[in-house]
Amino acid sequence: MDLQRNKKLIQFDKLIQLTESVTDDRFGYYPYYRPIPILFDYGLVLIDKPSGPTSHEVASWVKRILNIEKSGHSGTLDPGATGLLPMGLGESTKALSVLLLGPKEYYSIARFHSNFDRDILEKILLEFHGDIYQRPPQRSSVKRMTRIRRIHEIEYVEENKNLILLRILCQAGTYIRKLIYDIGEIMGSGATMVELRRTRVSHFFERDGLIKLHDLYNAFYLYKKKNDEENLRNVIKPIETCFKEIPTVVIRDTAVDALCHGAQLAIPGISEISPSIQKDDLVAIYTLKGEIVGLAQSLMNINEIVSNKNGIAFTMKRLIMKPNTYPKGWR
Repeated sequence: MDLQRNKKLIQFDKLIQLTESVTDDRFGYYPYYRPIPILFDYGLVLIDKPSGPTSHEVASWVKRILNIEKSGHSGTLDPGATGLLPMGLGESTKALSVLLLGPKEYYSIARFHSNFDRDILEKILLEFHGDIYQRPPQRSSVKRMTRIRRIHEIEYVEENKNLILLRILCQAGTYIRKLIYDIGEIMGSGATMVELRRTRVSHFFERDGLIKLHDLYNAFYLYKKKNDEENLRNVIKPIETCFKEIPTVVIRDTAVDALCHGAQLAIPGISEISPSIQKDDLVAIYTLKGEIVGLAQSLMNINEIVSNKNGIAFTMKRLIMKPNTYPKGWR
């Protein structure tokens, strides 16, 4: 195996090295070189959700297509909505909550119930920039309490009579149907959402290449019937691609299994670390091969970690790697 090639596959920002460490190739896998059965436990598929089924139904179909025990999605899309639906496989479902930290982008067609003035509309859209108050609609999966959501961008794109195409970049959990209803109320004409497509979830974009369900089925068919892995590897990403936006901590092989059995991360177990970490930051814990171990919260800032040789630096919040993937290195 070409170790230098593999080490370059998971890209980290510049890290501070605390200890010089090497990894044992007998345990674990470089993320892009996992065997397919292992990839089914630590994989991510960017599904292009069709109009009609619920997000839960799409997750169920992915599970049946790949013949796996567990799959789950990040961020529900209404049955009529289309677009980007990140789908975690196996243990990867534990990692999907990190995508809620980033923004989401939608393109929506709104129908205004009477003629309108474009200049007035664009001025009203400006009023929806920033933090807004929203109460979820009656048909929603969350408690109907007024809450604050941030609209990063809302842009008029084009129109056709009373149909308006809008681009909206917003905080996760924003109800676009309710947003359009509120815009229509201020306009005085009233407005209804006609179509909705999601084009971005956190750092994943539509242009990254969304996968239709029948393409996923065809890729799995080629793998099972012809032992052809290429198409399947092209549509399933390593789950590590989810953690691009949060700080990095790389640990020694001897610390991995201890964390997987419930231990906290002490400074001697750290090999490399992001230089910007502050106390209480959410961080991603990786092996030396670039495999995600789990998510943790920092108990120290970077200066305290670098200047001390001992002490608990991170408390684990969510484990993703299965225990016994690496050998026991603790007593």
